[in-house]
Amino acid sequence: MGSAVDLQFFQFSEDFEVVQRQLPHWSQAGSLAFITFRTFDSMPRSVVEAWLAERDDWLRSHGVDPNHDQWQAQLSNLGSSKQHEFQGRFASRWHDELDQCHGDCVLRDAKLAKIVADSLLYFDGDRYVLTDFVVMPNHVHLLAAFADEHGMLKQCESWKRFTATKINASLHRKGRFWQQDGFDHLIRSDRQFHYYRDYIAKNPSKANLKSGEYLTWSK
Repeated sequence: MGSAVDLQFFQFSEDFEVVQRQLPHWSQAGSLAFITFRTFDSMPRSVVEAWLAERDDWLRSHGVDPNHDQWQAQLSNLGSSKQHEFQGRFASRWHDELDQCHGDCVLRDAKLAKIVADSLLYFDGDRYVLTDFVVMPNHVHLLAAFADEHGMLKQCESWKRFTATKINASLHRKGRFWQQDGFDHLIRSDRQFHYYRDYIAKNPSKANLKSGEYLTWSK
């Protein structure tokens, strides 16, 4: 099947959309994005609040307004060294905390992880293009591009709604399964793309998971 999405890296000179929720979400037609969504119990509230407060303090101290819907663009104007400092201190710490496997971690169960994987693959090449993903015990990382600016958030909500219903039915329970807001980052270069592909591939070993406790896929 031919792809309905022409892949590219993020271009500031082309149209893009920013949706402000608890975290800002940037999207651009065809641009690859690194996306993380996590289970509702994957991160203690105290950890999230401390992370957000420290992140916002750092941004303000560098002249970036964390409440502005384009704060990431402001951050990009600080130069590569400050961007790398920010990435190392905050994005990496966030993902490191997820790898501590807080919560019930029900996606260790291969049958439940397969529900997520099958959902991700179902419309690949039609609504979006996937290059890589990993289903971890309490979160999912993936690299994907979407046909239009609205596709990313709409599809993430669809994935989460569908898989939550099926997983809750399998567990004989009701209620929220996924955290509503996810983390996403538009890929800006070939170097970033290969960095995140490598991150996804190595995430299980980094979290000290055993075979059968995770599910990975790559084109």
